[in-house]
Amino acid sequence: MTTRLSPHFTLEELCKSGVALRHGIDNTPHGPERARIVENLTRLCREILEPVRAHFGTPFAPNSGYRCLELNRLIGSQDTSQHLKGEAVDFEVPEVANGALAVWIRDTLAFDQLILEMYTPGEAASGWVHCSLTGDANRGQTLTIDRQGTQPGLLV
Repeated sequence: MTTRLSPHFTLEELCKSGVALRHGIDNTPHGPERARIVENLTRLCREILEPVRAHFGTPFAPNSGYRCLELNRLIGSQDTSQHLKGEAVDFEVPEVANGALAVWIRDTLAFDQLILEMYTPGEAASGWVHCSLTGDANRGQTLTIDRQGTQPGLLV
């Protein structure tokens, strides 16, 4: 059964993970946190992913949305990751430079954290965009993370 979170995005695609599949991990939200995680993912879809899709006019699928603790640890992410709460999504939009995508989000949408990850200036398809959104006070923090480390702002 497909659970639609917004007109163009489903719970299943926000939980999809090749790493989880290869390791036999069930990466769907369960237990008492499920309702809150689905609410958070729905907010991400409506307030981040849908506006991005509408603006650029290009269908896309998120690379990573919700992550259960086991998956999050397996890929080496921190236990404080907003992916664990369904508050973060990593994505790219075909034919749109990731730097330009991050700048558009920064200049247009409300967000908690916007990270341009593993992006190389001049290489439009390099890296990806991480964007988080909370139901409370959002920080509006922008970062760039590359092989040299973490820098404030978007280095495009």
